[in-house]
Amino acid sequence: MRFLIDCCAGRRLAEWLRSDGHDVFDASELEADPGDAALLERANAEGRILITLDNDFGKLVHVGRAHHAGVIRLPDLPVKQRIMLVNEVIREHRDALERQALITIRGSRIRIAYPDVS
Repeated sequence: MRFLIDCCAGRRLAEWLRSDGHDVFDASELEADPGDAALLERANAEGRILITLDNDFGKLVHVGRAHHAGVIRLPDLPVKQRIMLVNEVIREHRDALERQALITIRGSRIRIAYPDVS
């Protein structure tokens, strides 16, 4: 799978995904932060699922109707727990990711919202 990792999600998550065989772009490698809308646009253009801790991406998708190739919103947890959650999402919800879902994790709840195709 192809991912774009937001700076807040962490370099170790990006490294783990690469070691697991995924194609990963780490936004922390950019010289300057282009902003949330530009990151989401880049991820969409490159067919990458964006992984973030930032709630603003949900607003861009739901309110702003921004196009995306999938988004995973993680809680602000230690990196080991983030890696475990992403691994679970990839393993258990791969089909939702392939359908460009917005997946939000809050506590033990995983909410999946599919893009509006109308």
